[in-house]
Amino acid sequence: PSGDQPQAIDDLVNWIEEGNRENVLLGVTGSGKTFTMANVIARTGRPAIIMAHNKTLAAQLYEEFKAFFPNNAVEYFVSYYDYYQPEAYVPRSDTYIEKTAEVNEQIDRLRHSATRALLERRDVIVVASVSCIYGIGDREYYADMVIPIAVGDTLDRDALLRRLAELQYGRNDAVLERGTFRAKGEIVEVFPSHLEDEAWRITLFGDDVEEITRFDPLTGQKLGKVEDITVYPNSHYVTPKPAMHSAIQRIRAELKGRLEELISQGKMLEEQRLRERTTFDLEMMAASGFCNGIENYSRHLVGRAPGEPPATLFDYLPDDALLFVDESHVTVPQVGGMSKGDAVRKQTLVDYGFRLPSAKDNRPLRFEEWDMRRPQTIYVSATPARHEMVLAGALPPKRLEGMTRADEMTVYAAAERDPNARVTEQVVRPTGLVDPEVTIKPVEGQVDDLFGEIKRTTEAGYRTLVTVLTKKMAEQLTSYLNENGVRVRYLHSDIETLERAQIVRDLRLGAFDVLIGINLLREGLDIPEVALVAILDADKEGFLRSTTSLIQTVGRAARNVDGRALLYADVMTDSIKAMLAECERRRVKQLAHNAEFGIVPKSTIRAVSEGIVGAGKDEDVLQASKKAARAAMKLGITDLPKEIESLRKAMFKAASDLDFEQAAAMRDRLRELEELELKMGGMVSEAVSH
Repeated sequence: PSGDQPQAIDDLVNWIEEGNRENVLLGVTGSGKTFTMANVIARTGRPAIIMAHNKTLAAQLYEEFKAFFPNNAVEYFVSYYDYYQPEAYVPRSDTYIEKTAEVNEQIDRLRHSATRALLERRDVIVVASVSCIYGIGDREYYADMVIPIAVGDTLDRDALLRRLAELQYGRNDAVLERGTFRAKGEIVEVFPSHLEDEAWRITLFGDDVEEITRFDPLTGQKLGKVEDITVYPNSHYVTPKPAMHSAIQRIRAELKGRLEELISQGKMLEEQRLRERTTFDLEMMAASGFCNGIENYSRHLVGRAPGEPPATLFDYLPDDALLFVDESHVTVPQVGGMSKGDAVRKQTLVDYGFRLPSAKDNRPLRFEEWDMRRPQTIYVSATPARHEMVLAGALPPKRLEGMTRADEMTVYAAAERDPNARVTEQVVRPTGLVDPEVTIKPVEGQVDDLFGEIKRTTEAGYRTLVTVLTKKMAEQLTSYLNENGVRVRYLHSDIETLERAQIVRDLRLGAFDVLIGINLLREGLDIPEVALVAILDADKEGFLRSTTSLIQTVGRAARNVDGRALLYADVMTDSIKAMLAECERRRVKQLAHNAEFGIVPKSTIRAVSEGIVGAGKDEDVLQASKKAARAAMKLGITDLPKEIESLRKAMFKAASDLDFEQAAAMRDRLRELEELELKMGGMVSEAVSH
């Protein structure tokens, strides 16, 4: 630790050990806030959860903490949906929208790995997005329904298969995939929910467990023997049979009362709709212990009272855990807004007979519920919001009359803050880097001027970040720059989770030179190669151009010694003025520190990580091939070259028949299969042989 880091670490560790619940780390971009957080975790020796406000930042933090703690259980817990359309009903047009979702298998595995680690280990660090406040099933049921198996145990084969089915593992004797099992004679093979390329083979002799072997589920290659294993559920919503029976009775009772209520109101259509849908769900739950949309019955499954908060990841944390709210000025408001939108949608479904009223209790935590459940907390931000500063004792509960948010920025200065406030500043960067110089240019001709600035930056060997106001503007600017020979990509919320992290990685590696975004090119994005940050329409006052947003966006250039920021604005808004004043305060403090210790500023140097999936490592080429082969087998393809040739002929025939839509769809499918073939080589045939 260097610069302001040693003092910040000491302050935070002391406050935590004194039992203080609210603490703030005010650290500027490039000052090493993540390193400070890691040192606090190491010094206290407690389990920790780090909350980030988006998946891009969460992925970056996950990689950094994996590097800091190679021997710890560093886990990743974000929403596992690549695509999610919630169930909804639009009364005006009588349109019912069924829930549709595309689950990312990789992230689902990582979520299971996180909950398993929290139940088994102390050295756990979970990096999570705000999705950790959503219900995931009861902790007690999840922990109690595990199947411990050890060599020498007495174990009835049929009873084991029934237990696996209760844990939501599917039987598949043909292809062993994650979350499935198969049985051949006295050999039972299980592919656990938390593992990616390893399954377990349990060999029985009569009713005795003779051997437990780890093996590759694709090739069948043995990886070694173990003495014991613990099989965790394949779903966080598993429920023991007695509890399921009780839940079904409670659901029936609620259904009866609700149907009588609808009939008394003359809502016969709604009554029929609710009766048929719920009866079908109950039959499925009685037969298999599961149904589509089972989370809507979660209140009954765990026996919660009406209105009681759902079980979330916070229920899996030990009592002495630490919570780091990264970029708290964005993350905390997100927590407050999650439940409100969800409540409106659920109420409509209930009113029109699509769901029972208890479905409203399948929801994210409300802000006050999260506030009560969270452990000792450290808010981390370069621009903490008033909420965090008040909790830490740095600001009065009510803003003084006549004082604006910009005026309160001056309170961040240590000289003007209450010395008893639990706010520690980390303004001095160990690298000696000062805040980037900010230049303001007129809005007229901003795109043409930006093009010239990008060329100069690229020629110097650096990268550029550009922020705009809308997705459409991002896509149009990307097209314009691309047509003019600039290697450019855009990044916004429509990009899939893991692809976002890959885009940032590609920018660092030089696969392209310019990244255009809206609200994702801000907090926590660590790209030392960026020497130019351009903010278009900077004088459009609002959330995307507030003081906090401007400080955070400009800070993306603070990791490069040649970093600079361009603001295209015709009006000096209050936000721009406050941003310039705060940047100048930090520059003065950093320059004084550099002069005192003879520090020469130098750019941050950070190796480009391999990402969550680990793509790019030589030893992972085989694993990538295996994944591709599994993907092919999931599609039912055993002879990929033959499938490709057949599809190519069908595509040409559709084109000759003038069915161009069908031909285009086949072309896209053909490209996917050809890419799959490149990745996998001969792995499918090898897998089938096993």
